[in-house]
Amino acid sequence: MKKERQEAILKLISEEVIETQEELIKKLCEKGFDVTQATVSRDIRELRISKVQTNTGYRYFSNDNAETKLGNKYLEILKQSVKNVDFAGNIAVVKCYTGTANAACAAVDSIHTADIVGTLAGDDTIFVLLKNEDTAKDFVEKFRKYYI
Repeated sequence: MKKERQEAILKLISEEVIETQEELIKKLCEKGFDVTQATVSRDIRELRISKVQTNTGYRYFSNDNAETKLGNKYLEILKQSVKNVDFAGNIAVVKCYTGTANAACAAVDSIHTADIVGTLAGDDTIFVLLKNEDTAKDFVEKFRKYYI
Protein backbone atom coordinates (compact mmCIF):
# COMPACT_ATOMS: atom_id res chain seq x y z
CA MET A 1 0.00 0.00 0.00
CA LYS A 2 2.87 2.40 0.78
CA LYS A 3 4.42 1.97 -2.66
CA GLU A 4 1.09 2.60 -4.40
CA ARG A 5 0.43 5.66 -2.22
CA GLN A 6 3.87 7.10 -2.92
CA GLU A 7 3.46 6.47 -6.65
CA ALA A 8 0.12 8.28 -6.46
CA ILE A 9 1.80 11.22 -4.71
CA LEU A 10 4.47 11.47 -7.39
CA LYS A 11 1.85 11.29 -10.12
CA LEU A 12 -0.33 13.94 -8.47
CA ILE A 13 2.46 16.46 -7.99
CA SER A 14 3.70 15.96 -11.54
CA GLU A 15 0.25 16.49 -13.06
CA GLU A 16 -1.23 19.15 -10.78
CA VAL A 17 -0.16 22.18 -8.84
CA ILE A 18 -0.29 21.06 -5.21
CA GLU A 19 0.63 23.85 -2.79
CA THR A 20 -0.08 22.32 0.63
CA GLN A 21 -0.10 18.99 2.42
CA GLU A 22 -3.82 19.51 3.02
CA GLU A 23 -4.43 19.66 -0.74
CA LEU A 24 -2.33 16.55 -1.22
CA ILE A 25 -4.23 14.68 1.50
CA LYS A 26 -7.55 15.65 -0.10
CA LYS A 27 -6.41 14.46 -3.54
CA LEU A 28 -5.13 11.17 -2.09
CA CYS A 29 -8.44 10.61 -0.27
CA GLU A 30 -10.28 11.23 -3.56
CA LYS A 31 -8.14 8.46 -5.06
CA GLY A 32 -9.05 6.07 -2.27
CA PHE A 33 -6.06 6.43 0.04
CA ASP A 34 -6.96 6.92 3.71
CA VAL A 35 -4.01 9.02 4.90
CA THR A 36 -3.09 11.26 7.79
CA GLN A 37 -0.97 14.37 7.77
CA ALA A 38 1.84 12.47 9.51
CA THR A 39 1.83 9.78 6.81
CA VAL A 40 1.92 12.32 3.99
CA SER A 41 4.66 14.27 5.74
CA ARG A 42 6.73 11.08 6.07
CA ASP A 43 6.11 10.19 2.40
CA ILE A 44 7.21 13.66 1.32
CA ARG A 45 10.41 13.28 3.32
CA GLU A 46 11.11 9.74 2.03
CA LEU A 47 10.45 10.75 -1.58
CA ARG A 48 12.64 13.82 -1.13
CA ILE A 49 9.91 16.07 -2.46
CA SER A 50 10.59 19.78 -2.28
CA LYS A 51 8.26 22.72 -2.03
CA VAL A 52 9.48 25.38 -4.45
CA GLN A 53 8.38 28.88 -5.26
CA THR A 54 7.02 29.53 -8.75
CA ASN A 55 5.79 32.69 -10.45
CA THR A 56 2.33 32.08 -9.01
CA GLY A 57 3.06 30.73 -5.54
CA TYR A 58 4.42 27.47 -4.18
CA ARG A 59 4.13 23.87 -5.30
CA TYR A 60 5.59 20.45 -4.58
CA PHE A 61 8.17 18.97 -6.95
CA SER A 62 9.86 15.62 -6.94
CA ASN A 63 13.62 15.61 -7.29
CA ASP A 64 12.96 13.44 -10.33
CA ASN A 65 10.44 15.90 -11.78
CA ALA A 66 11.41 17.15 -15.22
CA GLU A 67 10.85 20.77 -14.23
CA THR A 68 13.21 20.41 -11.29
CA LYS A 69 15.81 18.85 -13.58
CA LEU A 70 15.33 21.71 -15.99
CA GLY A 71 17.48 23.84 -13.74
CA ASN A 72 17.82 27.55 -13.33
CA LYS A 73 19.69 28.05 -16.60
CA TYR A 74 16.88 26.66 -18.75
CA LEU A 75 14.17 28.29 -16.64
CA GLU A 76 15.79 31.66 -17.19
CA ILE A 77 16.13 31.02 -20.92
CA LEU A 78 12.41 30.23 -21.17
CA LYS A 79 11.38 33.20 -19.04
CA GLN A 80 13.53 35.59 -21.07
CA SER A 81 12.85 34.13 -24.53
CA VAL A 82 9.17 33.26 -24.72
CA LYS A 83 6.59 35.89 -25.68
CA ASN A 84 3.50 33.74 -26.20
CA VAL A 85 2.30 30.16 -26.56
CA ASP A 86 -0.83 28.73 -28.17
CA PHE A 87 -1.96 25.50 -29.79
CA ALA A 88 -3.92 24.19 -32.76
CA GLY A 89 -4.86 20.54 -32.70
CA ASN A 90 -1.96 18.63 -31.22
CA ILE A 91 0.69 21.24 -32.05
CA ALA A 92 1.78 23.94 -29.62
CA VAL A 93 3.41 27.04 -31.07
CA VAL A 94 5.82 28.92 -28.85
CA LYS A 95 6.61 32.45 -30.04
CA CYS A 96 10.00 33.78 -28.92
CA TYR A 97 12.04 36.91 -29.30
CA THR A 98 14.07 36.93 -32.52
CA GLY A 99 17.09 34.66 -32.32
CA THR A 100 16.13 32.91 -29.07
CA ALA A 101 13.96 30.02 -30.27
CA ASN A 102 16.81 27.48 -30.53
CA ALA A 103 17.89 28.02 -26.94
CA ALA A 104 14.29 27.94 -25.71
CA CYS A 105 13.69 24.76 -27.72
CA ALA A 106 16.67 23.10 -26.04
CA ALA A 107 15.04 23.94 -22.71
CA VAL A 108 11.72 22.45 -23.85
CA ASP A 109 13.55 19.33 -25.09
CA SER A 110 15.17 18.90 -21.67
CA ILE A 111 11.75 18.54 -20.05
CA HIS A 112 11.42 14.99 -21.48
CA THR A 113 7.70 14.58 -20.90
CA ALA A 114 6.05 11.57 -22.50
CA ASP A 115 3.42 13.85 -24.04
CA ILE A 116 5.96 15.65 -26.25
CA VAL A 117 6.58 13.73 -29.47
CA GLY A 118 9.12 16.20 -30.84
CA THR A 119 10.10 19.83 -31.31
CA LEU A 120 11.26 22.03 -34.17
CA ALA A 121 12.77 25.51 -33.76
CA GLY A 122 13.19 28.36 -36.18
CA ASP A 123 14.53 31.82 -35.45
CA ASP A 124 11.60 33.01 -33.35
CA THR A 125 9.14 30.11 -33.29
CA ILE A 126 9.06 26.61 -31.79
CA PHE A 127 6.63 23.91 -32.88
CA VAL A 128 5.98 21.31 -30.19
CA LEU A 129 4.24 18.17 -31.47
CA LEU A 130 2.17 16.59 -28.71
CA LYS A 131 0.30 13.28 -28.58
CA ASN A 132 -3.19 14.77 -28.87
CA GLU A 133 -5.19 17.98 -28.53
CA ASP A 134 -5.77 17.49 -24.79
CA THR A 135 -2.05 17.18 -24.07
CA ALA A 136 -1.38 20.23 -26.26
CA LYS A 137 -3.93 22.22 -24.26
CA ASP A 138 -2.36 21.06 -20.96
CA PHE A 139 1.13 21.89 -22.24
CA VAL A 140 0.05 25.43 -23.18
CA GLU A 141 -1.72 26.01 -19.85
CA LYS A 142 1.29 24.85 -17.82
CA PHE A 143 3.71 26.71 -20.06
CA ARG A 144 1.80 29.97 -19.63
CA LYS A 145 1.59 29.49 -15.89
CA TYR A 146 5.29 28.81 -15.28
CA TYR A 147 7.27 30.40 -18.08
CA ILE A 148 5.43 33.48 -19.33
